[in-house]
Amino acid sequence: MGWAGAEIEHDGRTLVIDLIEDASPLHSDEKFPAASRPGETAAALVTHLHSDHADPVAIRRALADGAPVYRPVPVTGPADDLKWTCGTEKSFREHGVATQVLQPWARRSVGPFRIGAGPSVDGLGDPQLSWVVECDGLRVFHGGDTTFHGHWWSIARRFGPVDIAFVPVNGAVVELPHLQPPSPFHASMLPEEAAVAAHILGARLAIPIHYGTLHKPPLYTETPRAVERFEERAKSLGLTTLVTPPGEWFTPSLAPLH
Repeated sequence: MGWAGAEIEHDGRTLVIDLIEDASPLHSDEKFPAASRPGETAAALVTHLHSDHADPVAIRRALADGAPVYRPVPVTGPADDLKWTCGTEKSFREHGVATQVLQPWARRSVGPFRIGAGPSVDGLGDPQLSWVVECDGLRVFHGGDTTFHGHWWSIARRFGPVDIAFVPVNGAVVELPHLQPPSPFHASMLPEEAAVAAHILGARLAIPIHYGTLHKPPLYTETPRAVERFEERAKSLGLTTLVTPPGEWFTPSLAPLH
C-alpha cells in the first residue's frame, strides 16, 4: 500500500494495517492505493491515530460488515496533547467506524489471521502498538513509525520469531508548534536501527516503510538515503530486503516455519 500501509491476503481473506488513501491532512496531494477488496476486508489494524497511519474513510470503505478495527488506547490530557489524534478520533465517530482498543500483548483471531498486539514507542509521545499477524505458518511484523526501544526481544519471544518485518526507516526530525522547544532527535527509527530491530525479531525478510513521501522541512525532515542505508545495514546483518512501490503485491517465497 502507501507510506506505512500494508495489506495481507490469505485464503481469500485480506487484512489491512495503517491504511491511508488521503494524505491531504499532511499537506500532501499524494494519493495512496485503496484496499484491494473494498467492502470485504476482514480486519483493520491501526498502530496509532496520527493521520499518516489511520484514514477512517478509507478504512470504512475497505471493511466488511462487522469487521473489527483494532487500535491502541486513546490519548488523554490537555488540548495540545490531543492535537495529533483528535481529528482521527472524530473522523472514526463521524463515519460510524467502531474501533476496539487493545493493550500490548493482547491476541485476537479473525478468519485465517492470528493477531498479536506488541508494544511500541511513539516519537511524539502518543499511544502506539506494533502488530504481528500470523497466517499459514508465516509471521508478519509491522512497526508503524516506532522509535528504537527495548521491547524487541520480548516481542520476538512472545510472538516470534517473525518471518517478514515491515519497519519504518526515515528517521524523521519533527518541529511542530505544539511541541516546543523542538527536539533535534529523530522521532522514528533511523534506517540502521530499523535493520537491527528486524534482526532482533528474527526476520528472514525485511521491508522498509514510512519514507520518501512526506519530507517537508523544517516541519518534517527525513534522514538522507534512508532506503540505501537500511539495505546496507541489513546486508551486514545477513538480512534479505525487499523494496516495494505503493500498491505492488508480492508473494513470499519463504517456507513456513511455525
